[in-house]
Amino acid sequence: MVSSAVKKDLLIEALSYIKRFRDRIIVIKYGGAAMIEKTLKQSFAEDIVLLHSLGMKPVIVHGGGPEVSRAMEQLGQEVHFIEGLRVTTAENLKVTEMVLSGTINKEIIAHLSTCGGKAVGLSGKDGHLIEASKKDGGAGIDLGYVGEINSTNPELLRVLLQEGYIPVISPIGLGKDGTTYNINADTAASHIAVSLQAMKLIFMTDVEGILKEGKLCSELKHQEAQSMIEKGIIEGGMKPKVEAALHAVLQGVESAQIILGTDPHSVITELFTDQGIGTKIVS
Repeated sequence: MVSSAVKKDLLIEALSYIKRFRDRIIVIKYGGAAMIEKTLKQSFAEDIVLLHSLGMKPVIVHGGGPEVSRAMEQLGQEVHFIEGLRVTTAENLKVTEMVLSGTINKEIIAHLSTCGGKAVGLSGKDGHLIEASKKDGGAGIDLGYVGEINSTNPELLRVLLQEGYIPVISPIGLGKDGTTYNINADTAASHIAVSLQAMKLIFMTDVEGILKEGKLCSELKHQEAQSMIEKGIIEGGMKPKVEAALHAVLQGVESAQIILGTDPHSVITELFTDQGIGTKIVS
């Protein structure tokens, strides 16, 4: 049992962070196993509604890779990744948009609503939120309908935040010619955080953070993180996350945090404690 003195210290510790983050925008990239297990879905929704009730302005950008892959496999479609990016054919794109913007987005809205939150589901196609073009895979690699973000328009998000809503965004972008693109959710979260001048960007993952020689890096300057990418220490699915974090902190976001999302209430643990969790990336 936690003693009264410890509880008091924890509350005092949390209070300083509540004051610091009040009225500030926190962008959270929601992904990994935290989106699959029922208890983790519930604890995530509770965390977000708590942040909102304390005067913060959370914005959720979600992934959904496992669910998209499962749906593709059920339809006999090939699942293929290159450097953490899903190769997306025209047929893959239909499934991806259906699962992300339809099934997953609305499920998140439902969880937030049952916890007392006032949330609105969007895709990057709404209000010209994410304008994109075809991403060059390099070295003759064709990623298909994978998009590269050209611009983000935060106007609609600002209206929703001002009116007290929690925006929940699926990472689907739109080209100027009307072409739909699958956008990496980490990249989308980073660009949205920059456009909203967010104070903090959090990536929820299935690992505790960035590891170097088996040990967790609690904080990295952008130069060190970039060097770890160039040396191949950071690779695979972690690479686009770190690149997205670097983009954000070099464009004015105070810090980006990569955390283990499979711990219940990991978001408030990161935000409201001195020690925090995961790996912090700063400029």
